[in-house]
Amino acid sequence: MNENSTNGSRVNRNQKLYDQHPSKKKNRKPRKKRRKWWLIILVWLFILGFIGSLAGAAVFFTYANDAPNITEADLASENSSEILDNQGKVIWTMSTQQRDYASNSDIPKQLKQAITSIEDRRFYKHNGVDPIRILGAALANFKGSSLGMQGGSTLTQQLVKLSVFSTSSSDQTLKRKAQEAWLAMRVEKNFSKNQILNFYINKVYMGHGVYGMKTASEYFYDKPLTQLSLAQLALLAGLPQSPTNYDPYSSDTSAAKARRNLVLQSMATNNIITQKQANEAKKVSVTEGLKSLDSKAELANANRKVVDAYVSSTLSEVKKLGYDTTKSGLKIYTNMDSNLQQNLYDTVNGTSVAFPSDQTQVGATMTNPENGRVVAQIGGRNVSTTLALNRATQTTRSSGSSIKPLLDYGPAIEYLNWPTNRTVVDKAYKYTGTNISLNNWDGKFMGNITMRTALTQSRNTPAARTLEEVGGTRAGEFVNSLGIPTSETPGGSAAIGIDFSSEQAAAAFGAVANGGTYYKPSYVKKITTADGTTHNFNTSGKRAMKSSTAFMLTDMMKGVIKPNASAADAEITGLHQAGKSGLVSYAEDAGMPDRAIQDSWFTGYTRSYALSVWTGYDQPKENYIPWESQDLPAQIYQHVMSYAMSDKENKDWVAPDTVTPVVKGNIVEYEVKDASWSNGGLPTVNSISQSGETPAEAGISSGSASVGSNN
Repeated sequence: MNENSTNGSRVNRNQKLYDQHPSKKKNRKPRKKRRKWWLIILVWLFILGFIGSLAGAAVFFTYANDAPNITEADLASENSSEILDNQGKVIWTMSTQQRDYASNSDIPKQLKQAITSIEDRRFYKHNGVDPIRILGAALANFKGSSLGMQGGSTLTQQLVKLSVFSTSSSDQTLKRKAQEAWLAMRVEKNFSKNQILNFYINKVYMGHGVYGMKTASEYFYDKPLTQLSLAQLALLAGLPQSPTNYDPYSSDTSAAKARRNLVLQSMATNNIITQKQANEAKKVSVTEGLKSLDSKAELANANRKVVDAYVSSTLSEVKKLGYDTTKSGLKIYTNMDSNLQQNLYDTVNGTSVAFPSDQTQVGATMTNPENGRVVAQIGGRNVSTTLALNRATQTTRSSGSSIKPLLDYGPAIEYLNWPTNRTVVDKAYKYTGTNISLNNWDGKFMGNITMRTALTQSRNTPAARTLEEVGGTRAGEFVNSLGIPTSETPGGSAAIGIDFSSEQAAAAFGAVANGGTYYKPSYVKKITTADGTTHNFNTSGKRAMKSSTAFMLTDMMKGVIKPNASAADAEITGLHQAGKSGLVSYAEDAGMPDRAIQDSWFTGYTRSYALSVWTGYDQPKENYIPWESQDLPAQIYQHVMSYAMSDKENKDWVAPDTVTPVVKGNIVEYEVKDASWSNGGLPTVNSISQSGETPAEAGISSGSASVGSNN
């Protein structure tokens, strides 16, 4: 056997052994491959995770970059805009969101602790976003219990959502969540935890149209937050999550009780209160201390009805002043006297005056003649809606005879220097250029009478003749200067009637009352904006007539409110006052009964107040005022002015040095001092008895030419 064959056999044998017994080296090779694959997988997972993180961060910052700006004004819930009376009492909350802002001193520490216990237990530890809370919420949701938390949102995130985002479920997108988180961190950077909590307390919706916990405290309990019990504070703290479900006014209060008790237990768990305190508070009924919802609604509605017309006029003026009444935080201080407003409302809606029907309507305005400030106003009676038709300003009706002092006799004194005893003619009359006759209310004529008698007895034909002598142009200018518009040059039937409102009438007669200065009616005294800036609005008057004209008109109109005069029902014993009534009859072809009245007016005044009252119907073709109810406006005036003057000095008018008194027939008449005038070739006559003041009543001796000084 040679060496080669021996070696070959050995090789073959070794090969077989190798095949039958694989070496350890060959056994280790697959394990290395498996380890390599796991390593590769881990590396790729890391890479993918890193890339995903970068992508997520990129998306987050992309969304965050598009986030809206958030300012302190967004976070700080402004008060609802309010309208206040002349004493600073709130009479109307303009916004649909009832909110009274709570300062830090208004908020009990225990309320803040209750809120953080139930809404955000780690509030003082995170920077606006709480990863632990997010994971905890996810785990709780997986287990089927939220533990009373609102998802993973922190209290700061909730505030952001309430301030700049919609709370609608359709708006809870990834983009919104990213922006919410980003803005929450910005808020935390710029505001203290206490500020954020205060923002939240004032921002949240509490049900019943109420925003903010201070407002809710007053609404539910009629108490400030500082006077609420632990159980009541816990109830408020738990409400924002679902005000409807947890409403303590609900017929089923089980949900409200469960939520409140959860708040109490959370406080105990967080060692804010003891378990004993929590248990005691849980025993308290959730309805304990609640105000009656019906009485609140009825009271609020009743109060709104009282001031409805005044508020309507106020809002109109605020808009004209350039303020947006939809913005929050305005405090609008008005000239309204709440006592006079209530009295006026009660008079036209009560039983002190007998209205012919429930449909009879009223429009009335009361002003201060010295400055034009409107102190009270009614736009209707039996009003069932808010901001309803304001008949004091939005309804203009024919004035009837109440315009005579302003359109006829005032201009005659102003431009023609007529004295109060100037002779005028009360005889048959036809309007110039027509065959239309003008009659008096009683169908009679008095012949030659004085201007004083013509006015106090409300004779029509002398008024028409006087307007002719004055001229329509000058008469129109005169009433225009008193705030009464005319669509055309007055003439003809305008002598005894042009359209105006009670607001316009009160302001015009107010100018006569104060000696001749016209003030545009004003409702707003000042406005304070949300930033604390106050804007005052002082009325400035414009001379509309001479002091002599104003005094002589007043002296004649005093006789209108005397017994047997045209407005005797307005008489208030001993009170120095003046005024003029007005009736508007129907046309002969209107199909109404004889002496049916379409519109009835009375406008009267003292040194302190001017009050104009209109009564009639919204649909005068369907209803009418019977003759026996003609004095409704005078009766309303009498009731309201008696009340208004009960605490005012009863000051009389003092003749200015521009007039001269002349005693005629035991009545003191007045002439414009040193002025020439014509009696129109008519005989001199005396005024009827009681149409003017006697020398004793006027404070002068018979025949004396002396006059007092104007005060």
